[in-house]
Amino acid sequence: MDKKTKNLFEARAKIIKALAHPARLFIVDQLSHGEKCVCELTEMIGSDVSTISKHLGILRNNGIISYEKRGTQVFYSLRVPCVLNFFSCVESVISSNAREQLLLLKD
Repeated sequence: MDKKTKNLFEARAKIIKALAHPARLFIVDQLSHGEKCVCELTEMIGSDVSTISKHLGILRNNGIISYEKRGTQVFYSLRVPCVLNFFSCVESVISSNAREQLLLLKD
């Protein structure tokens, strides 16, 4: 693998790793419906502000979400909505795996 190809796959892995947490996946899903402030996300997830802020920081630092300050509030939105295509792909894998598991039960 040449250096350019290696860098590409490392960049892909970094983004996938940023999404690899249930709370962060939930945040991305919620932001697909429109921007949210930290307080809304904290209430929805049921974690403390510090934990949610860390998750938001990981998503922000990896270019998945963006933010805008308005007074004392910070509002987050999806920077690249195409990340939602990843959800569809993951759900296809889940469905395929479930079908294979069901086939194992049939004799």
